[in-house]
Amino acid sequence: MHSEYLEKVVDLIDPSANRLLHFSVEEARARIIEGPAETTRAIEGSFALVAQRGKTVRLARSLDRPMRYFLAKQPEGPALIVAQRIDVIRDWLKQNGFQHQFQPSYTRMVPAHYVVQIELLGCPDPDPVYQRFFTPVRNAFSTDLNGLGANYIGALAHEIRRWLTAIPQDEPIGVCFSGGIDSGAVFLVTYHCLLQMGMAPARLKAFTLVVENGPDLDQAKQFLESLGLGLFLEPITADPSWLDPLETIRVVEDYKALDVESATMAMALCRGIRRRYPDWKFLIDGDGGDENMKDYPIDENPELTIRSVINNRMLYQEGWGVGTMKHSLTYSGGLSRSYTRTYAPARHFGFEGFSPFTRPSVIERAEGIPFVNLTNYDQTRLYQLKGDVVGRGIEAVTGLKMPIFPKRRFQHGAVSQTRLRDRVSGSETEYRREFLALYS
Repeated sequence: MHSEYLEKVVDLIDPSANRLLHFSVEEARARIIEGPAETTRAIEGSFALVAQRGKTVRLARSLDRPMRYFLAKQPEGPALIVAQRIDVIRDWLKQNGFQHQFQPSYTRMVPAHYVVQIELLGCPDPDPVYQRFFTPVRNAFSTDLNGLGANYIGALAHEIRRWLTAIPQDEPIGVCFSGGIDSGAVFLVTYHCLLQMGMAPARLKAFTLVVENGPDLDQAKQFLESLGLGLFLEPITADPSWLDPLETIRVVEDYKALDVESATMAMALCRGIRRRYPDWKFLIDGDGGDENMKDYPIDENPELTIRSVINNRMLYQEGWGVGTMKHSLTYSGGLSRSYTRTYAPARHFGFEGFSPFTRPSVIERAEGIPFVNLTNYDQTRLYQLKGDVVGRGIEAVTGLKMPIFPKRRFQHGAVSQTRLRDRVSGSETEYRREFLALYS
């Protein structure tokens, strides 16, 4: 009989995958384990980190990096396994004789913007403690649209400049581009920053996914040609057979229907780029822009009202939030959960992606927008607000007048509605069944 449990932490996350701007990995871990949760906010970049002191373990991640954990039982004490993927945890358990303990629903996702503290004390398992490290101030700014736009896009430009400084200057850069507001803003700001920093804009390509004449290609052409930038457009034509939702479920390890649809398009785009450019590494995209500006069709989700969307801090980034009845311990919520639709396909095909709209400094500018005063809870005004703010911001920062097109989801622009229904038409229930079958 053991008089004292021996804790074990198995960190299966590659530390070289972190992209930290000011700290080494060890310095960042020290900040997480030693300080109050708020000090983790100073860790800038893309990260998923495990920090340990004795029996205390703390986990933290940025919004753009998935991070999961599983608590296994050993005779000598608990073992905490941490990884980016469910199948990596499963494989470790199998290799070490603990496969009988595994259920995918027993894994836990670290929610973005929180430090998760776990005490490895043995049986029974203690509940994790969640401490928020990022709390943007809401309604902090005036209703001046010009000022809001310059503030928001200025923060976007700052993050893109830092990213351009951090990557090799001879590497090409691909923008995942539809000609919509978010990918358009990212393209134009990246182009502007390259010029401003004395770097070669010829490094840049706007990759647009095309499956049997999806409408995004015409939109992308109109966008770039209206600004005299049409030479940057590069269509990536995908065969309809590439649209395989079951493959997508295996890669993203999730089953929400809209995210499976979006990720299936991301898989096709990444596959097409990789086939054409075997050595391409860096991609940048506009994911997170809809969440920041609260620009999703509210009527499509019966759980939402415009009041809940506007009045809940970072609802689209975090879901209903830690400690609420609807919060999923297995998946967290909002973009904290669904960012795998972007991250996992890029990683699967060997790309290193960057989504500048997910950076806290950009989210802070969005959360500070006084949405109530600007919309008076009117949905039409809410949907118009994003174009007003981003368009003005692009002009203020780059001097370019950006075309603004109506919102369209990735999966609705890359492929025709008919082909989408033919290839990717499953329900969440069907996809969940396929997901669980991966582990049966």
